[in-house]
Amino acid sequence: MSSQSRLTRAFKEAKKISFDNRSKFILFSDCHRGDASFADDFASNRNIYFHAMNYYYAEGFSYCELGDGDELWETLFFKEIFEAHKNVYLLLKKFHDSDSLHMIYGNHDMVYRDKNVVKKKLSTYFDPKTGKEEPLFTGIKYHEAIVLENCESGQQLFLTHGHQADFMNYIGWKINRFLVQILWKPLQIWGIKDPTSPAKNYTELIKIERRIKKWIVGNNNLITITGHTHRPRFPNTNDNSINYFNAGSCVHPRSITGIEISEGTISLIKWFIDTKTDGTLQIVRECLEGPTELIAYQKKEK
Repeated sequence: MSSQSRLTRAFKEAKKISFDNRSKFILFSDCHRGDASFADDFASNRNIYFHAMNYYYAEGFSYCELGDGDELWETLFFKEIFEAHKNVYLLLKKFHDSDSLHMIYGNHDMVYRDKNVVKKKLSTYFDPKTGKEEPLFTGIKYHEAIVLENCESGQQLFLTHGHQADFMNYIGWKINRFLVQILWKPLQIWGIKDPTSPAKNYTELIKIERRIKKWIVGNNNLITITGHTHRPRFPNTNDNSINYFNAGSCVHPRSITGIEISEGTISLIKWFIDTKTDGTLQIVRECLEGPTELIAYQKKEK
């Protein structure tokens, strides 16, 4: 099956979520939450992410995670990841309990495509205070893709991780997982980059983006939002641009990027640590692109 067929299948089988011009969504991808070891790329940005997610929860946003949320290649057991970032998961639980948590699996958490694995790993956690299992993400479902459909305009937004355009990270993900566990994780401490990651292999990154853009063009320039490559993308609204967005990642150096969909607009945003004039640190939100009216992209569709 080609990358084009894999993307088409993901779109056809995607979970449908209706929204309107009052709805608000935050889309983050590639958190790679790990076990807080030297190989945990998320650990250095955990406070930024936690602050941002508290903001979005207070502001009534729904959260869509576009895959590779949990780093299950370097760390086999979710329990270790949960214990390392317990405050983050308990915050995500608030989104889940308010029916505003929507999860997509990527290549690093591909095991979540098995609903039995999800139920076993994510339904409960052990609370040492009570001495018993407490509910966590009870009843949660992971999806390969999500389609947001505007109930007012009929406009659709296709959300997926993007590894469908990457043969070795979709079909051969178990081989890559083995190589990461045995070889590349230990070598990270010496600064050796993992070549299985498209984020660290520019040539492969370009190929993946080209395949995704080809699919978008062949599907009426459908607005498509992915992660996987860790490279933020935000198209303009001229007639020649392709409606390809990328949320970036939460493992950039000292910053995280994401896509906001809010009240009929879309924006590329960045959260990072900045210094005040008095020398103290603060976490700041910056809008990198947009906000742009979603309807402006629909006008380009043919």
